[in-house]
Amino acid sequence: MQTISDLKKSDYFKKIKNDFFSKKLERRSFFLLIKPTKNIYTNVVNRKLIEKQIEQLIKVGFINLEISWSDNENWVNYVSNLKRKFPKLYLGSASIVSKKGIDESIKIGLKYSMMKFWDKNLLNYSNSKNHLLIPGINNLKELKEAVGLNCKIIKIYPVKDNIQLINLCQYKNIEFIAAGGLSISDIPFYKSLGYKAIVIGDKGFKKKVIDPKIYEWLKKTLN
Repeated sequence: MQTISDLKKSDYFKKIKNDFFSKKLERRSFFLLIKPTKNIYTNVVNRKLIEKQIEQLIKVGFINLEISWSDNENWVNYVSNLKRKFPKLYLGSASIVSKKGIDESIKIGLKYSMMKFWDKNLLNYSNSKNHLLIPGINNLKELKEAVGLNCKIIKIYPVKDNIQLINLCQYKNIEFIAAGGLSISDIPFYKSLGYKAIVIGDKGFKKKVIDPKIYEWLKKTLN
């Protein structure tokens, strides 16, 4: 059973991780999401191709990378290797749907995780482990519940279905991340709506290739 002291300590660590996460969003307005496939796990050539592209992005200021979690025996080794090879990355896990995903993310030493869909019990579990889990919200009911649980960073997914439903100005001291079918060219629009950052998934990484427009955006914006 948690004591009052334990709860205060948990809140303290949660605030530190929230603040650190927020600082990473100040200039880096997006997260690149990579969804590993069987070929990436097992094919050395494919892995090296992806790593070479990541290395080029890092050279122009890229830091925010998240790897989609999967219940695959190779996932931990793959992400651990990325973390070891690229220590400058602010590396996290995405599409978390289970406690196992949280436990494996903690085992690797990842900075944060993002839910696929809203799950209050999963959030509470992650909080009990002092691990930052960003909730994935799909409607106003879920948003209200997440705010009530003191979530300070919230992902809206899929964002295109919720543009008209959610007025970000109503929510003070909360940072929002847009996700779902977005590309690097969507940053200005969603920033204008009040989103702190966006997640770039399939339109940023597909068939082992990272969108070259991301490199150009980083080079132009951060250098």
